[in-house]
Amino acid sequence: MERLYTKNGRPLRVNRDRVFARSGHQVGRIRGERVFGPDGRYVGSIVGDRLVYRSTQSASISGSFTPSNRMGFMAMDRLGSMVWGDEPPIPD
Repeated sequence: MERLYTKNGRPLRVNRDRVFARSGHQVGRIRGERVFGPDGRYVGSIVGDRLVYRSTQSASISGSFTPSNRMGFMAMDRLGSMVWGDEPPIPD
């Protein structure tokens, strides 16, 4: 399992192509450099180890899927990043 962090430093867990919030809820699937939510809508772009929402890419759409849930996890936040974009709309 690897980790991603949101632009503001909230931790996310990655398992293969699936991305999970700290609560254990699946928030998306990775398709290339982008993450799409269960409804197929754009969640954010992967920039290094960060998931960042970029409005210029928000028109992207992928197929929908039924999310799976995992056990929640404990992890410390990181400092925010100055990378271009906004905090993705991911519930904790």
